[in-house]
Amino acid sequence: MNESSDALTHDWETTGPHRFGAGGPVQLNDETLRDGLQSPSVTDPPAETKVRLLHFMDALRIETACVGLPGAGERQRADAERLCREIADKKLAIRPNCAGRTLVRDIEPMIDLAQTTGVPVEVCVFIGSSPIRLHTEGWDMARILKHTHDAVTFAVKEGMDVMYVTEDTVRSSPEHLEQLMTAAVEAGARRLCICDTVGSAIPQGVMNLVGWVADLIQRLGVDVGIDWHGHRDRGLAMANSLAAAQAGASRLHGAALGVGERVGNTPMEQLLVNLRLLGRRDHDLSALPGYAQAASQALEVPIPANQPVIGRDAFRTATGVHAAAVVKARARGDVGLADAVYSGVPASWLGREQEIEIGPMSGASNVNYFLEVRGLPHDPEMVQAVLALAKKSQRLLSEADVIAIVQQNKKDIVS
Repeated sequence: MNESSDALTHDWETTGPHRFGAGGPVQLNDETLRDGLQSPSVTDPPAETKVRLLHFMDALRIETACVGLPGAGERQRADAERLCREIADKKLAIRPNCAGRTLVRDIEPMIDLAQTTGVPVEVCVFIGSSPIRLHTEGWDMARILKHTHDAVTFAVKEGMDVMYVTEDTVRSSPEHLEQLMTAAVEAGARRLCICDTVGSAIPQGVMNLVGWVADLIQRLGVDVGIDWHGHRDRGLAMANSLAAAQAGASRLHGAALGVGERVGNTPMEQLLVNLRLLGRRDHDLSALPGYAQAASQALEVPIPANQPVIGRDAFRTATGVHAAAVVKARARGDVGLADAVYSGVPASWLGREQEIEIGPMSGASNVNYFLEVRGLPHDPEMVQAVLALAKKSQRLLSEADVIAIVQQNKKDIVS
């Protein structure tokens, strides 16, 4: 928020026994162009459109982005190469990674990509680890341990940084995870990625699991980072991501608009805002609306009006009491106060401001402010004329509706 509004609000997150730990900066990995494209409802856009999205990610100082699965086909490989070349040519700060199975044939295209473009590519190899997955596939631990060892060893010998990903980690036993993660670390993996693949976790379970992985890393005596990749099948992805950060995850995964497999991933725009509010990131967010709009257009996914942070209604109100408070705050000349009195997210961070509309639950303050800022007559009679129509309406009045009322009222006065 700002100094004045902070002094006027009590922060229960820092009061009492349950606190969000301070911790260090949290990195972000953008999955829009990989897991995001696995959504059943999105369009996989052309490479140049992906490049535009990549530039928005870089402007938001997102540290890494998954540029695809180059082992999945020629188009996927070509798009990943185009994105890596853009990073090299434009000297972008964002770093690329690629996803693939724990198979040499999936890793080879990533190595070729790095060699062809001259851009270091992080290898993200995944394998199912939960008992339900092993039972379904007919796998045993010996088999997946061998895949783990062989894949990570191969990539490391080729000079690649490796993130080892256990699918469905949140439903895997500690016995299985200890064997798999130890094998990956001993083979040279630099990061371990914990996955809530089916979106089944709740925050308490996330904290238990991430804490357990952190303890394992400490016991192994290695410097290995922890990633969190969460889905939102139960609507808990954002809360789970914050819980993972509190428990020790140093990089969180998300996707623009929350797109991804089934109902999607943690929404990246919400991660960016919440981590800044919690003091875990301090980057400029003015590019965030453009990022969201670019993703919406590229993927052909509409942004719901009530979407947190980026929705049309995120900073709009037509309720009389709310609007009156915002107007009074603005009358004090305190932009920060106006931004905070009825909002948990500073609109100014996104280049927006609190918007006051007119509808059936509005009061005279809504109408007076609406007319005044547009340079329209706002004498008491005009305010009452507009308010009378608003009270009869079943929806908000548009600017055209209000102007029509003002013009009609003027004609009535003249005649």
